[in-house]
Amino acid sequence: MQPKVYIGGDDLRTFYTLIMVDPDAPSPSNPNLREYLHWLVTDIPATTDTRFGNEIVCYENPTPTMGIHRFVLCIPQDGVKISNTRDFAELYNLGLPVASVYYNCHRESGTGGRRA
Repeated sequence: MQPKVYIGGDDLRTFYTLIMVDPDAPSPSNPNLREYLHWLVTDIPATTDTRFGNEIVCYENPTPTMGIHRFVLCIPQDGVKISNTRDFAELYNLGLPVASVYYNCHRESGTGGRRA
């Protein structure tokens, strides 16, 4: 289930882009797939949420196979270039992040579920 992400602001003419990446893929000790893209939503109007944007890459549920992974959600604003996810940002002229958050995730142990 994808996270619920609400965009603040007060001007419906301002649009935002949500980028969710795993900088630790495939493992924290060997992150050669650094910034693996899990979700991309563009053209999200201020004061709304991701449902009002254009989902370019459908949400992919995090399923790390080893180690603790960080998952980063970054919301750049149109205008100034940013260094995070640099190539994408430069290609689409995105701006400085106006918000970001990350969380940790690890593989569930056992066969799934809790025992009573």
